[in-house]
Amino acid sequence: MKKVIELIDVTKTYFTGAMEFSALKNVNLTVEAGDFLAIMGPSGSGKSTCMNILGCLDRPSRGRYLLDEKEVSTLSDSELAEIRNKKIGFVFQTFNLLPRTDAVHNVELPLIYSGAKNRKELAKKALDMVGLSDKYKNKQNELSGGQQQRVAIARALVTNPSLVLADEPTGNLDTKSGEEIMKIFVKLNQEGKTVVLITHEPDIAAFAKKTIHFKDGEIITR
Repeated sequence: MKKVIELIDVTKTYFTGAMEFSALKNVNLTVEAGDFLAIMGPSGSGKSTCMNILGCLDRPSRGRYLLDEKEVSTLSDSELAEIRNKKIGFVFQTFNLLPRTDAVHNVELPLIYSGAKNRKELAKKALDMVGLSDKYKNKQNELSGGQQQRVAIARALVTNPSLVLADEPTGNLDTKSGEEIMKIFVKLNQEGKTVVLITHEPDIAAFAKKTIHFKDGEIITR
């Protein structure tokens, strides 16, 4: 099976004045194509730092990160930005939608950066995938929390990424909406997408195929 993610002895250290803090300590992690992985752990455990590195938003202090079997930890900022746009779809707890822009235009945003020609068609197709074919023209204040998160998922999918990263994607939703969102991730995974999500809720992690737990910068259970 192809490896989508491979972390090899990854350490991330932050410095504040004379103080040194290791957010990650020699982490080794492999995620294969088609995996659905949940990352859990208490606040300060290292799970968010790990997610930032996986999303090419941060770099390891030491160690290697291979994405789709290509070394990315040594790439330039512009090269990392291109990888984020083409290979990774991000879903955040806070949706991050433009409030005065309709659903189609919100989903189009990553395509503007990539220079795609048929942006509107691709955006509508992505909204169809998450069950929002009747909400193309709706703005943020005309959508429920669950619908806003569906728009955010459509935006993450519109570039057809090989990896979907979700950071507490149900954190701002009620239980019913959260379950509906997780069913979308399950469906995406069944269709071949590799999904990695952060959650502190065991019932949300239960939707994943695998779960790992972080504590004090290390993976303690797999």
